[in-house]
Amino acid sequence: MRTKRKTNPQISRLIKDLKGIARENSAPIWRDIAKRLEKPRKNYATVNLSKINRYSSANDTIVVPGKVLSAGTLEDSITVAALGFSKKAFEKITASVEGTVKSKGKSKCISIEDLAKDNPKGTGVKIIT
Repeated sequence: MRTKRKTNPQISRLIKDLKGIARENSAPIWRDIAKRLEKPRKNYATVNLSKINRYSSANDTIVVPGKVLSAGTLEDSITVAALGFSKKAFEKITASVEGTVKSKGKSKCISIEDLAKDNPKGTGVKIIT
């Protein structure tokens, strides 16, 4: 049986980088994210802000191995790393920084690559699918 490869070179590079970071730093969380991203794209997680809000608390770091959608609001200041954000979700998360939402903190959106480089050990990171 032939193995299928990812056609998106950015995803392939991200998977390779995450596996390398996991090996170098003994951080199984990055290996887990890489395995989730190796699956077909139709199986990637799609998570609404309401679910992120439900399972997170103040100053948490959340990883979504897929796309973040805009249904719901954030009540705490958190950092969300994902493969992609819908336009409205990005606006809602960054609006919480400006105080236009109930949140009183500095929520921010970053890429999975940036989070892996900033936190190679993966301490304090939650995966939400």
